[in-house]
Amino acid sequence: MQVQDGERAYLDKDFERAKTIWEPLAEQGDAEAEAWLGALYANGLGVERDVSRAFAYYLRSAEHGNPLAANNVGAMYAKGEGVAADPANGAAWFLRAAETGDALGQFNYAVVLTKGMGVAPNLAEAVTWYQRAAEGGHYPSQARLGYCYAKGLGTKVDPVEAFVWLTLASRHGVGLAMAELEELVRGMSAEQKAQAQQQLAARDQAMRRGVASEVTVG
Repeated sequence: MQVQDGERAYLDKDFERAKTIWEPLAEQGDAEAEAWLGALYANGLGVERDVSRAFAYYLRSAEHGNPLAANNVGAMYAKGEGVAADPANGAAWFLRAAETGDALGQFNYAVVLTKGMGVAPNLAEAVTWYQRAAEGGHYPSQARLGYCYAKGLGTKVDPVEAFVWLTLASRHGVGLAMAELEELVRGMSAEQKAQAQQQLAARDQAMRRGVASEVTVG
């Protein structure tokens, strides 16, 4: 049996079978199986809900290199769920996920940097991580990045960059982006709007190619 066999059982809502498939794999150190077992215990699917046990499985998976599990470990440390609250440890796990290139980890680490949760607030560094996640196609990060450019948070005010990222996020219904974009456009000059459309077209093309390239104006 492989992890995918458990996933099929999970999709069929046969959580007990999924558990029996994943348990021996987890005992062999399979990071995906460990993460899936963490999800079962975290949500009480086919087992009695046990957040402490969920945390233990997530931690094992994270230590074996699973970025999704690392995010969950970070969140559980931040919230004190299944383990004593430890915001600094939570931030460290978010960073660990972020450094693997995981967009959710990059977003989460940017959030803790923005709010100073377990780390010193650092808006400039937060913008860097929002940018990486945004270039990876993470819609909430695109909205946050656009907002930072619009307001000059951690970076200089740049209406063109703000327009690009808020537009990308608004296409996916992100409320923050849609509201901020409307206000932003009202204050832009005709020249800025033209530059913004060119920049947006270039960004669209780069993201369709799967390229997180640097695009600048002027």
